Amino acid sequence: MPTLGVNIDHIANVREARKTIEPDPVQMAFLAELGGADSITVHLREDRRHIQDRDLRLLRETIHTKLNLEMASTAEMLEIALKVKPDMVTLVPEKRNEVTTEGGLDIKNHKIQLKEIIKELQLSQIPTSLFIDAEPEQIEASVEVNATYVELHTGCYALAQKEKIGLELAKLKEAAARATNIGLHVNAGHGLTYQNVVPIALINQIDELNIGHTIVARSIAVGLIQAVKEMQELIKNPISNHFKK
Repeated sequence: MPTLGVNIDHIANVREARKTIEPDPVQMAFLAELGGADSITVHLREDRRHIQDRDLRLLRETIHTKLNLEMASTAEMLEIALKVKPDMVTLVPEKRNEVTTEGGLDIKNHKIQLKEIIKELQLSQIPTSLFIDAEPEQIEASVEVNATYVELHTGCYALAQKEKIGLELAKLKEAAARATNIGLHVNAGHGLTYQNVVPIALINQIDELNIGHTIVARSIAVGLIQAVKEMQELIKNPISNHFKK
């Protein structure tokens, strides 16, 4: 069964909306771990719209699980990653005008740049994951640039109309199997909720699910510890929860 990486960017979003000191994503990461999070994920964006450099440094010093740093494939972000040394780096596409990440990296057409960044990270013993769409050519290209992991973009599945959910789920299953067969580890995430996570958790080849917005939203009602526990219950017992539907 997959482990759970809790993305705490949306906690920082609330803080940055008022440019104040609360809520503190570093403190909330501690609560997420108490709820059973297997890792903490943050995206340090180039425009610093939510997570700040200070947050990243403090998280590296204080969390007890693993730190997964999502970042753009730029020289600035590479320098930060090499200094902070997270447990994993996930390279993601980034546009200044997007609300959230809109799709996967185009590995196929940026092999040289990505291969160099991955080489630098691996020399510092930092495993690298690539956030990609569930497409065969992007999976093959991920092997060519020497990535250790891919994270499959589940946004199309999450947003699919009812009649197309099965098709999108099949694409993810096929992509996970293909990636595993050629030596990649597989994570997945984006748009996953309490309502749609179970079929993804049932994909045997997926190592970890990275989930943020729905957990933070649920935490407003029940608290972050309980919100993480509820998501872990769905992921750890997907078969029993699948048949409850």
